[in-house]
Amino acid sequence: MKDIKIVVATHKKYQMPDDKMYLPVQVGSELNEDLGYQKDNEGENISSKNPYYCELTGLYWAWKNLKADYIGLCHYRRYFTENKIIPIKEEDRFKNILTYEKADKLLEEVDIILPTKRKYYIENIYDHYRKTMYVEPLDETRKILEEKYPEYLEEFDKLHKRTSAHFFNMFIMKRDKLEEYLTWVFDILFELEKRIDPTKYDGFHARYPGRISERLLDVWINTKGYKYKEVRFMSIQRVNWWKKGTSFLLAKLAGKKYGKSF
Repeated sequence: MKDIKIVVATHKKYQMPDDKMYLPVQVGSELNEDLGYQKDNEGENISSKNPYYCELTGLYWAWKNLKADYIGLCHYRRYFTENKIIPIKEEDRFKNILTYEKADKLLEEVDIILPTKRKYYIENIYDHYRKTMYVEPLDETRKILEEKYPEYLEEFDKLHKRTSAHFFNMFIMKRDKLEEYLTWVFDILFELEKRIDPTKYDGFHARYPGRISERLLDVWINTKGYKYKEVRFMSIQRVNWWKKGTSFLLAKLAGKKYGKSF
């Protein structure tokens, strides 16, 4: 049986899975009161960067401190599921998250599990970011790749064409792939933070390292040519698509940047 651990990144008390595969980790523990979960400020960590790196501080802690053969990341309100139909009630959705037994079977076929792609039907990934966020960090990321990892530029430039991607920093990876990916992506993000101070933005937009990493996952996967298995994801709480859609239209038509998560 495989040793699989999936970090459930959380900053608040919430219902957690009973499955042994899931490990609730309080992200930003260095800056907040103890919630009773595993804290991300123990051992080697970047917990204090949580206002900028979001769930990545929990992932970094797992990378440096967990000994599992497979490590993954999900969110306290967003999980993998193999079900095609998502239940309406929140309590029923919790019964449908990916189990250890199913993950173990999937990882017989591949070393990487990703969420199904999120699609932008009317614009590409770069344009969506440019209209909803401040684009300077994304443009600076390209400069870093050009200087340090030029072999990834071809895939990065496809952000101007692709209309779908694996988002949310959700995945499960075998240890060797995880080591390779996180060594690469954190090297880029730490350099980016040196060049663009997150504190120049408000709290919402200061989280650009976490968002940039979402765009970099496919750049890495596609450049390396690694095989992966897509698994559907679901939100435990229902998404307010009216607010989400309205904010998108304001960004696209009126140039108003996003001001909060949905």
